[in-house]
Amino acid sequence: MSATTEPQQTNAATAQPETMTWDSRSRRMVTIYVPLACFLIILLFPFYWMTITAFKPNAELYDYNTHNPFWITSPTLDHIRLLLFGTAYPRWLLTTMMVAFCATFLSLFSSTLAAYAIQRLRYKGSQYVGLGIYLAYLVPPSILFIPLATMVFQLGLFDSPLALILVYPTFLIPFCTWLLIGYFKSIPFELEECALIDGATRLQILRQITLPLAVPGLISAGIFSFTLSWNEFIYALAFIQSSENKTVPVAILTELVTGDVYQWGALMAGSLLGSLPVAIFYSFFVDYYVSSLTGAVKE
Repeated sequence: MSATTEPQQTNAATAQPETMTWDSRSRRMVTIYVPLACFLIILLFPFYWMTITAFKPNAELYDYNTHNPFWITSPTLDHIRLLLFGTAYPRWLLTTMMVAFCATFLSLFSSTLAAYAIQRLRYKGSQYVGLGIYLAYLVPPSILFIPLATMVFQLGLFDSPLALILVYPTFLIPFCTWLLIGYFKSIPFELEECALIDGATRLQILRQITLPLAVPGLISAGIFSFTLSWNEFIYALAFIQSSENKTVPVAILTELVTGDVYQWGALMAGSLLGSLPVAIFYSFFVDYYVSSLTGAVKE
């Protein structure tokens, strides 16, 4: 009997790890992969719908009884052709790009100096200054709209892209400053102390030591600023009136909708082409973006 029980015990011992392995795999599948798949489907479905709508002919767009709404039977480029050659979309795109790049540059320049002064120059109340700058970011744009509109009209900048370039940093600088403050904390202060002992000035330290080490944080702040400047709607709608000076988010909504007629194909084509520069810009620097967030919250 002892000979028969030993194989049974051996089989039980070998079967138990398989059961545990299966339980761990099923648990991992349910808790990680299934929610991740659902999240990806929900997140990517609007882009899929936008893409197929941009290439669908009008016959398929308005006849779901005959055509599948989730697929294209006869792709067409008519909507993109209308957008590029029948409207001022190329000019809208250039205006949006110019405003986004200029506002991003101004925001990064100002927030870098502010974050370095708050974090590295030791003076009384520096922490409260950083907190106050971040609290300024929490103010809704609808509240800042009235004083900013008054200043834009008094300076004669209404209906000019320069108005957006000067207005956008009001909500970009506070967050970028807060982000760079957290990243500057991760850079050892001993490096700057050694440079100060060797006779370097603060500007030399900032330019030759701190900024090269803070490149991931700068890229992260730049991505944030560029994305918000590109997609901003309220100020662009309020401060720009002429069609040729409008940005993409405002132009595709105001110029491609006439009364109650929505040109869905052109609207989706404009949204698709308008989202590509941001996606391409983000894809090149995604690794720096993740590492900067890790460095910002490390302390």
